[in-house]
Amino acid sequence: MSAQAALWEKPREDADVKIEPSWKEVLKDEFGKEYFKTLTEFVKSEYQHAVVYPAPKNIFRAFDLCPFDNVEVVILGQDPYHGPKQANGLCFAVGEGIPLPPSLQNIFKEIESDLEQPLKNRTGDLERWAKQGVLLLNATLTVRARTAGSHQGKGWEQFTDAVIRELSEKRENLVFILWGNYAKAKGAHIDRTKHLVIESAHPSPFSATKFFGSKPFSKTNEYLIEHNKKPIDWL
Repeated sequence: MSAQAALWEKPREDADVKIEPSWKEVLKDEFGKEYFKTLTEFVKSEYQHAVVYPAPKNIFRAFDLCPFDNVEVVILGQDPYHGPKQANGLCFAVGEGIPLPPSLQNIFKEIESDLEQPLKNRTGDLERWAKQGVLLLNATLTVRARTAGSHQGKGWEQFTDAVIRELSEKRENLVFILWGNYAKAKGAHIDRTKHLVIESAHPSPFSATKFFGSKPFSKTNEYLIEHNKKPIDWL
């Protein structure tokens, strides 16, 4: 299957994006906007002329694994990983069998410290979280190989702002976990009277000393339980 076929059906004016049906309905207005049409053409061209991550079938994987009404937690990342076989469509996650990047290693360390239990599952795919209602959303959904930030400013940020806005407006009592200044800035679209927003330093090695001890995982579960929701099994 070509990159174009994996992303979109045969070209049409409304940019018929192949994405999980509930998200397709919620975001249908975005797909018809001029910025998204421009983004579509840019992404198609990049896949045709360069090495781009993640694999086309995984661009909307975060949405496909976590339908709109299933979302209970949103973790926001920035770019997909730009190394071979790393990006898999879920922020901070990597493909099965791929060595854990430093940020993910630090996330796992914080889980064990926060919940005071050892991890049962140390694989980096994180699909197990997504299927429980954790939307693992990158602000930019594609990236050129070995070139961090190469697809920023092309329209993805506007699209993911719309995702956050729709969740904030149409759902209640969600948890948004924002790590680092970039994610915190995206949090401007969240109604904090309806949702819990947990902010801290980024789990990157450059800021991990401020990230450790922030306890986002226990705080999330306490909030979910308080609102009669099932806690996330982070382990």
